[in-house]
Amino acid sequence: MDQKTVAMHNLGCKVNAYEMEHIAESLKNAGYEIVPFEGPADYYIVNTCSVTNIADRKSRQMLHRAKNENPDAVVIAAGCYVNTRGEDNVLADGIDIVVPNEQKKDMVDIIRSWEKSHNDETLDFDPASSLPSPAGTESGRDHAPAEGGYTRAFLKVQDGCNMFCSYCIIPYARGRIQSRTVSDVVQEVTSLVAKGYHEFVLTGIHLSSFGKDRPADKESLLDLIRAVDAVPGADRIRLGSLEPRIITDEFAEALAEIPSICPQFHLSLQSGSDGVLKRMNRHYTADEFFEGTERLRRVFKDPAITTDVIVGFPGETPAEFEETQDFLKKICFYETHIFPYSRRKGTPADKMPDQLSRAEKHDRVVALKELHDKNKTAFQDIWLDGRTVEILVEENNEGYTREYVRVRSTTPLTSGAIVRGRITGRINADTMEFTPETDEI
Repeated sequence: MDQKTVAMHNLGCKVNAYEMEHIAESLKNAGYEIVPFEGPADYYIVNTCSVTNIADRKSRQMLHRAKNENPDAVVIAAGCYVNTRGEDNVLADGIDIVVPNEQKKDMVDIIRSWEKSHNDETLDFDPASSLPSPAGTESGRDHAPAEGGYTRAFLKVQDGCNMFCSYCIIPYARGRIQSRTVSDVVQEVTSLVAKGYHEFVLTGIHLSSFGKDRPADKESLLDLIRAVDAVPGADRIRLGSLEPRIITDEFAEALAEIPSICPQFHLSLQSGSDGVLKRMNRHYTADEFFEGTERLRRVFKDPAITTDVIVGFPGETPAEFEETQDFLKKICFYETHIFPYSRRKGTPADKMPDQLSRAEKHDRVVALKELHDKNKTAFQDIWLDGRTVEILVEENNEGYTREYVRVRSTTPLTSGAIVRGRITGRINADTMEFTPETDEI
């Protein structure tokens, strides 16, 4: 019989992307063929997101699109939308199979069970090949170098969140924190180095909680970073979003001593107003957040500090919004990801009084976007002072500095190479001009 085909579409965060890569790898190992989502397939898997109402809508749209365009195919909804909406409700929408987050690792077995229950004769596979791949055999990646291998690997090292911010549905979708062991992550990194990866991004739903679910093991996020740094060939380490309170003097100074750490740090702010932060159930003040950024700037020269901000939170007054604007000017983030508050049924914020109108939220997004553009340009321009920078080349002679400034080389470079040179000009709002000074490392 013909080989069964699976089309896959991912929505949402880097953790979702990582999990989708694992699903694809396990399906390929089991003998299924992965095909483009836009074409015909036997199975369609949509790895859903539910972080906002818009994410919910996109998840429904992709599921219904797959079902409407391919009525004879089996459509599978996986991930956060299943967890938040409920399996029965998603099935009631005409979806064939639902797979909550905690069952993604069993995707091959779930599909095989469907085939067996529907008397679907499949290929005569080796039974051993139908088992899901062990955790850590493959990871999400960005750009594929032209000469084989990859450049950057995303490693999911933690899942779940215990913080319960008043606006966030994710703890209900992902559950409580769970961490991988340091040895398991190191094994994966070692495997990926052999495949040509140079850079590793440690990600999680709440990365700063790494190891806290296993106190007896005494493994912290800092222990994990040091262990990955010790793997030969792991030239660069980036960190996913960090809880601001983790940036103590000791933590910042320890990071500065790790050779492979990239000085790019995403600290999730959400608001510069203490009143709004309290209503959000964030566990820090604006002053505490500011001190964390100052600690990083004391131990790293010109680190890239990025953040997230939610505008139009229930009850956010013009004065509170102005506090956030002033705070963003004070910090001068490299990048600010700005989101209008999105009501999520089942969260405390959904029931709060004084919900702002869509127009009010839009105006505040526009105001902060202008500030973001100004701050980003200012950060990029500091690299025009003639200093030497190091880039990891990805595709089309483009790459990123250790601070994640995007550059394009004036001369051809090999994908996957690490090259030193200078930033010599601006190409556009997102990309700077790079002139190599040395041979590829």
